[in-house]
Amino acid sequence: MQSLVEQIMTPKEKLITVSQLTTIREVITKMKESKVRSIIVEKSNTNGAYGLLTFKNILQSIIAEDGDIDLLNAYDIMASPAFSVSRKLDVKYAARMMVNNSIKRLLVIDDNELHGILTMTDIIEVLMDSVENH
Repeated sequence: MQSLVEQIMTPKEKLITVSQLTTIREVITKMKESKVRSIIVEKSNTNGAYGLLTFKNILQSIIAEDGDIDLLNAYDIMASPAFSVSRKLDVKYAARMMVNNSIKRLLVIDDNELHGILTMTDIIEVLMDSVENH
């Protein structure tokens, strides 16, 4: 399985992003409308870090904090900086990073600019294709 992250990632144009000040209610609404399980939080400035919000960390914060989703913002609960890899990385290293850190998504970032997202599902699909073609 010799492929680069950029060959199988979901490109930036297809991703849903929000600002750090977006309320969690708005984030949940966007996730539901777009049928996605994660959303990317824009960096606050050129040298800032992108964040990632998933259903899991939204649920954890709402339960743990007994949180009011209108008072919590994306900034309050996002994973930031999100785990990330380069577009030019061999997918096997990205897969290893996911397994070693028990994560399902990696942002694809070069020169501190977002290019896409790589998910465990993307990697499994490539793996399945390589098994079928042998």
